Amino acid sequence: MAIGGGGAETQGWGVYLPYSLENITLVNDAIAGRSARSYYNESRFTKIAGVVAPGDYVIIEFGHNDGGSLSKDNGRSDCGGSGSETCTTADGVVVQTYVTYLTDAAKAIIANGAKVIISSPTPDNTCESGTCSYTPSKFTGYCKIVVQNAGDMASFVDHGKYVANEFAKLGADVVKGYYPKDHTHTSPIGADVVAAQFVKGVLCANDSFATYVKNTTESIDGKCL
Repeated sequence: MAIGGGGAETQGWGVYLPYSLENITLVNDAIAGRSARSYYNESRFTKIAGVVAPGDYVIIEFGHNDGGSLSKDNGRSDCGGSGSETCTTADGVVVQTYVTYLTDAAKAIIANGAKVIISSPTPDNTCESGTCSYTPSKFTGYCKIVVQNAGDMASFVDHGKYVANEFAKLGADVVKGYYPKDHTHTSPIGADVVAAQFVKGVLCANDSFATYVKNTTESIDGKCL
């Protein structure tokens, strides 16, 4: 999602989202290399909650940097669990779960009148082996829990599934070209495809954010889930 993606030859999908929107201004506050935990601890959610107003939307998508062990704390890994579990690192740092960080963030944003879209994480290259396959990460399930916790002003888009379905349709040879450096960060062309599938998910879900989408559902490749 972040501007610049993973460095040279890559780009984040958030850069291309504005091309599908009208009558709304998009501000991309995504920062490369962040997790729900590190974004929260850097007070970035607090900053967003402080500037939103009724009628605004905040799209939240994390997962690529949230996994890993806390035995060697990198400042990004979350505590495992789908609720209010906590973990304590060897240095005495108390770490919350992905669900807690995003629930707290969503509620703070909603309290100031904005709506929140919780988006499942985009997959790594699902066709890396030469055959396209996809299994949702645990964070997709966690996203659904966050939406339940946050209430009616929050909604869910299964971005990961929409992207995986599109990649399977395009095939391994095409998708391979979307990953010039590694299996995580997409090229500008790949990012554009990923952005379109987020929009597809919004339209198919009949999310209220669709009011600001200028594409029709049928004009974007793929089927509704």
